[in-house]
Amino acid sequence: MSPAIHQVARVEDLPTGRGTRVCVRHDGKEVPLLLVRDGDTVRAWSADCPHAGAPLEEGTICNGRLVCPWHKGTFDLNDGSIVEPPPLKPLTRYAATVRDGNVFVSLETEEDARTQRIKNGSTSRTVLIAGAGAAGAAASAALREAGFEGRIVLAGGDAREPYDRTSLSKFVVAGDMPVDDVPPLLDPDFFATQKIERIESRVARLDANAKRAELDDGTAIDYDAALVCTGGTPKPPDIPGTNLTHVHLLRNRDDARAILASLDDAGAQGAAKRVVIAGASFIGLEVAGGLRKRNIDVHVICPADVPFAKQFGVRIGERIKRLHEENGVIFHTRARVSALRGDRAVREVVFDTGEHLPADVVIAATGVTPATSFLSGIQLNDDRSVTVDAGMMAAPGLYAAGDVARFPLPRSQAHVRIEHWRVAQQLARVAAMNIAGEPCEYVGVPYFWTWHYEKTIDYLGHVDDPDSVEIDGDLDALNFIAYLVKDGEVRAIVACERGDATGRLSEAMREPLTLEEARRIAEA
Repeated sequence: MSPAIHQVARVEDLPTGRGTRVCVRHDGKEVPLLLVRDGDTVRAWSADCPHAGAPLEEGTICNGRLVCPWHKGTFDLNDGSIVEPPPLKPLTRYAATVRDGNVFVSLETEEDARTQRIKNGSTSRTVLIAGAGAAGAAASAALREAGFEGRIVLAGGDAREPYDRTSLSKFVVAGDMPVDDVPPLLDPDFFATQKIERIESRVARLDANAKRAELDDGTAIDYDAALVCTGGTPKPPDIPGTNLTHVHLLRNRDDARAILASLDDAGAQGAAKRVVIAGASFIGLEVAGGLRKRNIDVHVICPADVPFAKQFGVRIGERIKRLHEENGVIFHTRARVSALRGDRAVREVVFDTGEHLPADVVIAATGVTPATSFLSGIQLNDDRSVTVDAGMMAAPGLYAAGDVARFPLPRSQAHVRIEHWRVAQQLARVAAMNIAGEPCEYVGVPYFWTWHYEKTIDYLGHVDDPDSVEIDGDLDALNFIAYLVKDGEVRAIVACERGDATGRLSEAMREPLTLEEARRIAEA
């Protein structure tokens, strides 16, 4: 029986620079589709981003690619394949035809030419992925996408299925999402259908020379290629009192559960009244915003004058600090914690100045150290990271991605280490393609976002010590785009409420841009 054909639009009504959402009724349900026009040709795709469900009609189309409006995942509009994560599966393409100016679609999916782009030629090779977070999930998906048919072992603790850790600081602590509802990064049946072995145990030892790994559970794995993407180990403050009850780090779901439990019972009357956050990192301030939604008093210990000044510049850092202050957060700047005190549970924070601050709960947001202590046969950097080339290779048969990797930043002479999970996924895809036999180098643009009081702040690119920060728009109203300029080029942007501009620049910044060129693209 032939699938039903549905008339959904007139070609002349479809814009060329943006997708159009339409709905087709099928089996009593409305099925959303995205129509994308290219001249007189129209293609039909699944309408929502596979990562977090963003409405793709709000995304940006440029260079034959569709950029997700929320997290800048990117798809090739020739075939719907992934160009940049965080989506880990492609768009679904539906049959679409144009007759007499009318667009007709069916819910029959078109032949998928993407899924076996290459054949590795050997099913006997073993790939070990050490680390089951965002990078491990991205590498698992990319290996099969690239046609690798051998054995894949994904080893790492924390959870059976890799999940979206960014939700912990953004939504779980605020009470907007139950901890057990944090979404997985892959479909529930992914490991079974793709024949990937998921071992819920960390790598205890990996010898790069012998190409052999041993897991905490005693499993030994001889590999042909390994990807190390174990992320970072939180750095607890090196001060007295960190072993007291109600002192926490936030790295995984168990940490989030422990924080929530402390919030419920840490105070003298039961619930916590005051939380002190040691460190003004992105995660620390996202947690601060979440706690204020619970009407908890929040104090942030900030060693610098202004949070985020190094990444965003002083003016933007000051505005974000003021946003938190407008929502009740109290900052203690130029301050450091020297001790935590209490009986069995923490009751006060002591500053290096001698000042005392009462606290029912303390959350340390003081950064991470690359989790590489299990590695041998390869030289580590002073910060415990692994240096890789543009293909993410650290040594023959050994690759690294994410927090552990120091990689060559495209369009610069620098090697950098960037602690954000979307960058980890970008690097992991490059490593996976090379492992599968498809030569690939990282040429993308680093990107991350941070979330504060319903405002998403995007950071695109990477630069240290810019020569100038040029701000267009209204910084006070948090509707702006800022260009971080160094040596006459825009090396990074910071933006809020400028999704289209950020989407276009995420593609344009693959090449060097002057300030004038970047502004022209942003304002197009």
